[in-house]
Amino acid sequence: MPQFTALALKLSLITTLSLAVAPSTSANPSPAKLPIELAPAVEASLAPRGLQVKTSPYSVEETTERFTQILNDKGIGLFATIDHSANATKAGLELPEVRLLLFGNPKLGTPLMQCNPSIAIDLPQKVLIWESDRTVQIAYNDPQDLADRHNLGDCGQASINQISKALNALTDAAISSSPPPTR
Repeated sequence: MPQFTALALKLSLITTLSLAVAPSTSANPSPAKLPIELAPAVEASLAPRGLQVKTSPYSVEETTERFTQILNDKGIGLFATIDHSANATKAGLELPEVRLLLFGNPKLGTPLMQCNPSIAIDLPQKVLIWESDRTVQIAYNDPQDLADRHNLGDCGQASINQISKALNALTDAAISSSPPPTR
């Protein structure tokens, strides 16, 4: 199904839910008027397939700094930080803040590549941090989705589980109201 059609269906569902659950006097209810208990489900349904997306209370810069500090404190290698916004500016274009961080642990990634070398196209791990509509998001590829994409089956499942837990914990720590943990 084309991405536009899928988005149109999701927006139609959101509108229908908002009318059924929270009738308003407006002829065009907005998703912002959805009851709080529906908001996470709606946000998740709008995320691209295979991405785990979380909202950060910090700026792109601070979220990036916090995530980088956490990687450093845990001894996880940061291979590159790509500032898409700065690259757009160099090309004479505008782009809200968007940063991509590439990092990983060969002890976890190598077994996956031993299962199927094609997964190397999706490694090392990546975290995307961006601002849209004054909201900062942090996202990563769902490791199980990557395992499915590369037909790993049960091969490497222990690494997939460990990577899933680590990515969730790392991103949670980066957006937590507590200072980033240290060793």
